[in-house]
Amino acid sequence: MLDSAGLSRLVDLLIERGYRVIGPMLRDNAIVLAELESAADLPHGWGVDVAPGRYRVRRRDDDAAFGHSAGPQSWKQFLHPPRQRLWAGTRDGGTEPDTEDERPCAFIGVRGCDLAAIATLDRVLGRGDYPDQAFVGRRRQIFVVAVNCTEPGGLCFCASMGTGPAAGPGYDLALTERVDGSGGQPPSYLVEVGTPEGAEVLAEIPRRAASAEEIDCARADVEDAAHHMGRQMPQTDLRNLLIDARESPQWEEVASRCLTCGNCTMVCPTCFCTSTEDVSDLTGEHAERWRHWASCFEFDFTYVHGGGSVRRSGASRYRHWLTHKLGTWHDQFGMSGCVGCGRCIAWCPTGIDITEEMNKMAGTADDD
Repeated sequence: MLDSAGLSRLVDLLIERGYRVIGPMLRDNAIVLAELESAADLPHGWGVDVAPGRYRVRRRDDDAAFGHSAGPQSWKQFLHPPRQRLWAGTRDGGTEPDTEDERPCAFIGVRGCDLAAIATLDRVLGRGDYPDQAFVGRRRQIFVVAVNCTEPGGLCFCASMGTGPAAGPGYDLALTERVDGSGGQPPSYLVEVGTPEGAEVLAEIPRRAASAEEIDCARADVEDAAHHMGRQMPQTDLRNLLIDARESPQWEEVASRCLTCGNCTMVCPTCFCTSTEDVSDLTGEHAERWRHWASCFEFDFTYVHGGGSVRRSGASRYRHWLTHKLGTWHDQFGMSGCVGCGRCIAWCPTGIDITEEMNKMAGTADDD
């Protein structure tokens, strides 16, 4: 068990070890992921209320540091940056060094869904036939402090995707935050060790052995959270459901509400598509190549030279995104591309709910 002082020491120790410690903090009326200077930067006493197209921070009745669900950002941005310079050079053949911060990162507060998302990106970008070496290098250096969820948010559906609320494999240390219901005592943290590196860090932090009752209560809280999800995917073969629904009129109905803005792909912790562009200065003496995130909702995403874009309608673009995420991702990578975090629902300007659309399709299939 760690107390609040132990949590503070954990953050300080990781900084002392040379890590750039990334965790949740309250900023700009949202709980965002940013570099921490100390555990005081964590959003103690703040939670969130979420609904389709809605996200609001709120004050809690306690001092929980991790009493919130997924925010607008995911850990993807630190492993697969939204914008990255690939190369820079001059006309005479000179090159410029990379200016990226090369410090290893320690992620603190990684939920089960986001831990699964990191594993998904690892499968897609790190272990294919042509791995992204920049991703591999960042991934190899991270230290992960996961957090088991005991209070799922209104849009969470990780339980039906098999990714939470308990953190799966891939963490160095995992915390379960225990909060006094009366709000009179500061939180405490049950710690589980996942790797030798995690054990080495924990050994330098003041701690005590957890009692059997504390262990049982913490695990019961996590198990209970699985029964209080805000959303649920239909319990059916989603891949085959989408194959059978490829001509469904529901795609046009969704398109009537979809702005094709791409918000869902930008906040998704597993969407990985990118585009590359070359830029130069006005003199032509300096050139750079940049890679940046792209979205399958962009009109030019399927542009074919001389032939225009393949997916012109909003219905076809939404169908592609959803079918790939929940269906053909299995064919490509042997897993689902959705981890049940609910971000795409919260940050859709028109409140389109991926679980609602899938349950509608399942209901239609049952009627047929």
